[in-house]
Amino acid sequence: MKILCIGEALIDMICTDKGSPLSDGKNFVAKTGGAPTNVAAAIAALGGNVELVAKVGNDPFGKQLINVMLEFGVSTRWMLQDDHHFTTFAFVSLMEDGERDFVFNRGADGQLNREEVDAIDLDEVSIIHFGSATAFLSGPLQAAYQSLLQKALQRNIFISFDPNYRHLLFKNNIQAFIDQSWNFLTACHFFKLSDEEAMLITGCLTVADAATALLEKTNAVFTITLGKEGTLFGFDHTTVVIPSIPVKSIDTTGAGDAFVGALLYQLIDKGLSAINALSANEWARIVANANKAGARTCEYLGAMEAFKHLNNRIF
Repeated sequence: MKILCIGEALIDMICTDKGSPLSDGKNFVAKTGGAPTNVAAAIAALGGNVELVAKVGNDPFGKQLINVMLEFGVSTRWMLQDDHHFTTFAFVSLMEDGERDFVFNRGADGQLNREEVDAIDLDEVSIIHFGSATAFLSGPLQAAYQSLLQKALQRNIFISFDPNYRHLLFKNNIQAFIDQSWNFLTACHFFKLSDEEAMLITGCLTVADAATALLEKTNAVFTITLGKEGTLFGFDHTTVVIPSIPVKSIDTTGAGDAFVGALLYQLIDKGLSAINALSANEWARIVANANKAGARTCEYLGAMEAFKHLNNRIF
């Protein structure tokens, strides 16, 4: 069986002139990115059978994204190349005050359409992971996302969701992000939120209150990541914080995606009925293992570099 990850595949253009706004930046490093792209790479690094569904431009950067996925062992059959739209870019510079100067140049990733997604054979798919906030922006990808969600529900495929909120994409329409997130939260079997996302989506002022609201309004197993403090795990009307492992952190980029990838990797061959039968203790062990993967990712600079060091022996 295999895992299908759908969403954005993009290039992060990171300004290496620390403290400089993008208008003054002169030096940039291109990094392959996109949350579901990272999750797919992490699953493959651990030894899982995974396929990435995304659209990139028919350009050098689109080819770079495909090649990096192939190097990890991710199936790129459904990484489609668009002749009319350039690969999506995110330009980022970290300012001295910790804020990010950010410009999102959306291209091919938003052009993945319903007809293309409907053509995917789901017979050998045990899990579908929806992992991209960009799919909540207007465009063909939004309809493709919804269509695949409905097909997954009809076929009793395990559904995983991570909203990956980016304030700079939704600062003028936060309610649209919240409403679309709830659509997935109430339909999926598992979801992962950051503490910020949990409070934003529920409207609560504390993580504890947010967790209570999520227990009341959803039927899914869920996690709320708490950084070095570990992960709040919600299951069967109860919550517990599962600690992480101590590491010397260099870069937290991709840690959440490694967490999700490791969690899904442990479920890949179980099937929906077997997953539904997992006990609280079994789930807690799965989350603890995922915590290890997320923590180990922080020991390296850059998500893809970190994933090269992932393997299932960390469990």
